[in-house]
Amino acid sequence: MSKGLIRQSQTSAALERRLGAIIAAYDAQGNHRTGTEVDKASARWLAAEMRKSGVRPQLESYELKRLDPGECYLLVDGRRIEGVPLFDGGLTPRSGVSGVLGEAGSRAEVVLASAGTTLAATSSAGSKMASLGELRASGVKGIVLLTEGRRPGLSLLNATRFSDPSGPPVLQVSSSEREWLSERARAKLPVTLVVRATRTAAQSCNIIGKIPGRDRSLRPLVISTPRTGWWQSTGERGGGLACWLETLRMLAAKKPKRDCLFVSFSGHELGFLGIRAFIKRHPGALGKVHAWIHFGANLGAPRETFRIQCLDPQLEAEVLAALEDEGALVDPLSGNNGPPRGEVSMLRNHGVRYLAPICSSEAFHHSSDRWPEAVDLCALSKCASAFSRVAFKIANRGG
Repeated sequence: MSKGLIRQSQTSAALERRLGAIIAAYDAQGNHRTGTEVDKASARWLAAEMRKSGVRPQLESYELKRLDPGECYLLVDGRRIEGVPLFDGGLTPRSGVSGVLGEAGSRAEVVLASAGTTLAATSSAGSKMASLGELRASGVKGIVLLTEGRRPGLSLLNATRFSDPSGPPVLQVSSSEREWLSERARAKLPVTLVVRATRTAAQSCNIIGKIPGRDRSLRPLVISTPRTGWWQSTGERGGGLACWLETLRMLAAKKPKRDCLFVSFSGHELGFLGIRAFIKRHPGALGKVHAWIHFGANLGAPRETFRIQCLDPQLEAEVLAALEDEGALVDPLSGNNGPPRGEVSMLRNHGVRYLAPICSSEAFHHSSDRWPEAVDLCALSKCASAFSRVAFKIANRGG
C-alpha cells in the first residue's frame, strides 16, 4: 500500500472515531424529547463540544408547555393495550371515553386507523382515502392509531400542531397489534379509551455559534441540524449532529472568508418549535443568508442511500460530485422532487438557498434507534467529509 493510501486510511479511521464518539455520547444521554432534563443536559454537552473547536456557544431559550403522558391505554375484549398519545391531539377525562370500536370509514365512536402519509379509511363495506386531519375533524370520540414503521412496534408521529392541539384524543399503539385489533374493530366491540397527560411549563433552547469571516461584507453561510426527537433518536439525530460538529471543527480551523453561523434546533418533533423561535427572535435573518446547509434525519443509516434536498443546481452539482468522490451511495431521486421534509420546508417558504442531506431508516421514530446498530460510521464519514468540503467552498466564495 502506498504512503498516500495509508494516510487516507488513517484519516478516514480518525474521522470515524470522532463521529462514533459523538454519537455514542448522544445515545447515552437518554430520551431526547424537547423540554426535558435530558434535553437540558444534551444542550450543555453540545455547547461543550463546540468549545473544543474554539467556537463560543450561545443558548437561546424559548418557552413551551411540555406534555407529560400519564395513563394512556385502550380497554377492549378483556385486554389493556398501552400506547402513547399524539402530542397535538386531545385528552380524555380520567374515566376515558367509551363507545364501539370500528374501522376507519365506519360510524364507530372510536376509530381504528393506520398511520402513514394517508390513512387507509377502509371498511368491509367499501373504501376511501382520508387524511389524518380529516379523520380528526370527523367528530369521532377517539382514534386508535396503529403506527407504521419498517420495524414492528411503536414508531411515533411528530406533533405538527403541538402549539395548537385540537381534535379527539389519539392513542398511538404498536403495529404488532394490527391483526388483533382489526378483528375487534370488524366485530364492533365496546371499548374504553384513556388518554391522560399533564402540561408543564418548560424551556428548551437553540444552540448558536458563529465563526467570523475574513470579509464581513459577505452574507453568511448557515449550517444547522435538529437535536431533539422521540426516544434516544440516535440514528435520526446523532448522524446530523456528528456531521454538524465535524463541519464546525473544520471551518473553525481554516478561518473562512464569510461568516459561518452554526445553529442546532430543538423542538423538531413538536412542530419545529426551535426554528420557529429562531425566526421570531431574528426577524429578517433568513433573507440575508447566502446559503444554508441543513443536516437532516438518519444520516449514515445502515443500508440506506443519501437523498439531497436542494433547489439550486450549482449547490446540488457540487455536493453530488463531492459525495461521488467519497464513494457514497446517493438516491437518484435527489434534488427537486417534491416538498422538502423537516425544517427545510420552512427554509423553502422563505426563499433560502438550501442544501439538505437526508436518509431513510428502518428504525425511524422507533425505540430501537440506538447506538451502535443505528449508524454505519463508514457511510456517515463519507457524508461528513463531502459536506465539510462543500461548506468550505461556499464559505470561501465571494459574492
